[in-house]
Amino acid sequence: MNTEATSATAGASAKQPLDEIMLAMDVVDTLRRRERLVKREIEVEGREQDLKERLRKIYQAQGIEVSDRILAEGVAALREDRFVYKPPAESFHVKLARLYVSRNRWGKWLLGGIGVLIIAWTVNYFVFVAPSKALPEEIATVHAEVTEIARSDRARERAEQLLNAGQTALDNENKDAARQALRLLEDLRTRLEQEYTLRIVNRPREQSGVWRVPDINTRARNYYLIVEAIDPSGKVLTVPVTNEETGKIERVTQWGLRVDEATFQRVARDKQNNGIIEEDRVGHKKRGYLRPDYKIRTTGGAITQW
Repeated sequence: MNTEATSATAGASAKQPLDEIMLAMDVVDTLRRRERLVKREIEVEGREQDLKERLRKIYQAQGIEVSDRILAEGVAALREDRFVYKPPAESFHVKLARLYVSRNRWGKWLLGGIGVLIIAWTVNYFVFVAPSKALPEEIATVHAEVTEIARSDRARERAEQLLNAGQTALDNENKDAARQALRLLEDLRTRLEQEYTLRIVNRPREQSGVWRVPDINTRARNYYLIVEAIDPSGKVLTVPVTNEETGKIERVTQWGLRVDEATFQRVARDKQNNGIIEEDRVGHKKRGYLRPDYKIRTTGGAITQW
């Protein structure tokens, strides 16, 4: 029984109570605040006891009893710099720790940079990469739709030409040419899907016809009737039209249809008679066909500006 008590006492003394440690730290702190006093007393041999007595009086004035052992530990700790913070030596782990602590300063810039990169990648993918990957399938799909709608050999031949052009462009990794082939196939599909009556524009203060002097022959004239496409419900359609002066396909609601001089003059006289063109229908376009069935003499050539 005595042995157990002795062991318990030894274990208790081996572990210094936390309040004693805190008190010793406070002693060191008090000594540091009185730096001049400490320096003078601690450096003079034999004056350590006087220093302890002064410290005891300081604490007694605050109502705190401090033992000799605590005072001795405090003075020893001050000599040994026991409670002084010493920064760790420079190392990779220390640098990482400092980087982590300062994350609020540089983190927002890093996150902003990452955000910009993500946005740039997303835009690049959906604007350039994804559409390019879809090109082969889109070209094949539109071509299949065109051939299903087409009712004339000419339309089917044109669809095959554009399909071959698109596939050749893809084989050569020419994305621009492949997209151009796809756009032309889509225009072809639109033209084949449409059904309309072709009429001369016949409204007050709007032109019904124009003529042009060609650059290569200034003594000649090219005559055009201004026409529009009206679907079965009476709606004016937007139609892809090839401008014979530029060779470009444009989507328009009105265009100039090239006719001979006799047809042009006949329509002019009709309008001059009472301001109304009695015979304003010049053709009918059926679904599945490229060209209207014209009721007048025309080359089918067109202009889109006048």
